[in-house]
Amino acid sequence: MKTPVLDALKKLMEDKPTSFHVPGHKGRNSLIEWGKLIPQLDITELEGTDNLLDPRGIIKESQDLAAKAFGARASFYGVNGSTGSNYVAMAAITEPGDKVLIQRNSHKSIYNGLILNRLKPVYLYPNYNEKFHLLTGIDPKEVERKLKEDPDIKAVIITNPNYYGICSDIEEITRIVHKYGRLLMVDEAHGAHLVFSDKSAKSALEAGADLVIHSTHKTLPSFTQTSILHVGSHRVDLNKLRDRYSLFTTTSPSYLFTLSNEIATAYMVGEGRERLAKTLDHIQDVIEELKQIPRVSVFTGDDEDKTIHDLDITKILFKIGGLTGSRVDRLLAEKYNIRLEMADYYYCLALSSLMNEKEDFEKLILAIKDIAKNEPYGDLNMVSVNMPNPKIRMDLVDAYYAKKEIIDLKDSIGRISGSFIIPYPPGIPLLAAGEEMTEELYENIIFLRENNIEIVGLMGYNKDQIVVIE
Repeated sequence: MKTPVLDALKKLMEDKPTSFHVPGHKGRNSLIEWGKLIPQLDITELEGTDNLLDPRGIIKESQDLAAKAFGARASFYGVNGSTGSNYVAMAAITEPGDKVLIQRNSHKSIYNGLILNRLKPVYLYPNYNEKFHLLTGIDPKEVERKLKEDPDIKAVIITNPNYYGICSDIEEITRIVHKYGRLLMVDEAHGAHLVFSDKSAKSALEAGADLVIHSTHKTLPSFTQTSILHVGSHRVDLNKLRDRYSLFTTTSPSYLFTLSNEIATAYMVGEGRERLAKTLDHIQDVIEELKQIPRVSVFTGDDEDKTIHDLDITKILFKIGGLTGSRVDRLLAEKYNIRLEMADYYYCLALSSLMNEKEDFEKLILAIKDIAKNEPYGDLNMVSVNMPNPKIRMDLVDAYYAKKEIIDLKDSIGRISGSFIIPYPPGIPLLAAGEEMTEELYENIIFLRENNIEIVGLMGYNKDQIVVIE
């Protein structure tokens, strides 16, 4: 049998691309000698190795140390990414049929969690900044308005920071949620590093959130698929959480992932904190240098947008005048061997971490400078990329389990979607199951597709079909 995956990965390794994408370790084998240890440490539950699903020994001790490091009441290692940890957290603070207030631009895993836990969503929309063509923060007043309007809401689920590094006023949101006696869950997948620096935005744990989920693999030096679920308050029933953790977690949890969580956390408690501080200082210098390049703009906030409470500058969000973000992304990959985390119509996202070296940033600056100097201007239509507010025709869970059919995308206007339509990255649904396809949404999907934005959920070889309710 051929080995296409192995062949492609070996070629990628030989090419040695500069990484401005996840995972946070950036392909650097710098903490322990993983290459020598992986085969030997890929084990099962043996005497003396404890059990992740019922930790009483070394894993319990490790998780207790992680809780102390992050400032949590309790911490649970995840081996199915923040996706799995989100499922557990949602189940721990709700019962089937409950209403939950969720940020509309939440990750797909939150929507999956709604289905798995049979919850009813009430949507909270982020601000759309027309000046910068960006979805920015959540207005705390809007959170309060929603909770006042609907006393049946049992919990609030938000994302902070968002994919672009924009942070809402997490302290004020926490205060409001607790004022109304609700629980706050924060998908802080992209903010595992925040608690380890006084120069960073405030983490949700520091703000007093009840449950916080970190993708340690995104911004810390940990393996892909690792995460940590933190309990931040005494409002959470730990026994219920442990039960739901066992329900959603594989019965063959990876010791390599468990160890990777531990090693990354231990590193941040020690020398990693100092390295992060130096990296943040250097990123600030990089941003200032990029801002001096003609045609280049770096998003550093907007004083008039009160929903932007802070920025996580490890997410370097930039654009080059006269070029789409997807065009710049391709140029950086093909001509300069630099791989970015994400590109959309306007922006490119260089996702850095404390494991990036100075030479990585130097390569990025030189490449952007070269593109800005030599690449001709293209015709960009100034279009809105605001989130649509689709008409909900069916309950999300009912729609997911309903009878469905596949039709041509061009015939879908007026029909009820039977699946999620998700531009990837960042993995935020444009249309959810049970919502009506409108002409505006259809044109938005065509626009994204024509601009080389990957869309998950469309069917057919040419991505020109869609699943709808019969």
